[in-house]
Amino acid sequence: MKVLVPVKEVATVEDEFEIDGTTIDERYLGADLNEWDDYAIEEAVQLEEDGVVDEVVTVTIGNEETEQTIRQALAKGADRAIRVWDDALEDVDLLDVGAKVAILEAVVEAEDPDLVLTGVQSGDDSFGATGVALAEAVGYQWGAVVNQLDLEGETASVHRELEGGIEELTEIDVPAVLTIQTGINEPRYASLRGIRMAQRKELDHQTLADLGVEADAVAGDLRLTAMYEPESESDTTVFEGGADETAAQLADLLREKGVAQ
Repeated sequence: MKVLVPVKEVATVEDEFEIDGTTIDERYLGADLNEWDDYAIEEAVQLEEDGVVDEVVTVTIGNEETEQTIRQALAKGADRAIRVWDDALEDVDLLDVGAKVAILEAVVEAEDPDLVLTGVQSGDDSFGATGVALAEAVGYQWGAVVNQLDLEGETASVHRELEGGIEELTEIDVPAVLTIQTGINEPRYASLRGIRMAQRKELDHQTLADLGVEADAVAGDLRLTAMYEPESESDTTVFEGGADETAAQLADLLREKGVAQ
């Protein structure tokens, strides 16, 4: 059984930063593996360690600068990685869900995985729709916001996190796409041995032409028009003094707001 895990490199931002047009000034940016994808990788690797899965493959849409992040996934236990990049992607303002799905659909067709594990969302655009949209495109069953997974044979028993603190237990036949929620496991740190082995693992670069994807398919309909820090909608009151003094100030404020009599 093969598991495909789409992973993404996302920008990390310092506490203090400056916005330059429609981007954050790169002086304040770093890069890391998307948090939700980290949990998806761990879940796939654990399935392989349990003997349920034979191979874990990751796929990333990104340029050469993302290879260090891709190596993180390999160091954590993925067997091989695919990096998709093309000149046609250089000028794409915002890679939307439709564009991602067009690329990932071609990878699924080429790899023919039994299970696709994606993160619920990414820490940058937070679309949260790529996994489910991919399932629809490739004709797989799907389960979203999965926080517990048991895979036996051709059936996945999944716990799904719903609104209002409700959880759903359901069975899904593979092939399937499952979007993985944070907290489903405890992602491992890459060991020194894993990091060394990752340098020797296969990292396959694919272009759109290699995958049979037309450049028009990734053009997208979304445009980033502005970026700004939202204004605070409420004031903050700081009480100074000892415990008795600040308690009295808090009581006065609550009475003023009509919360206490």
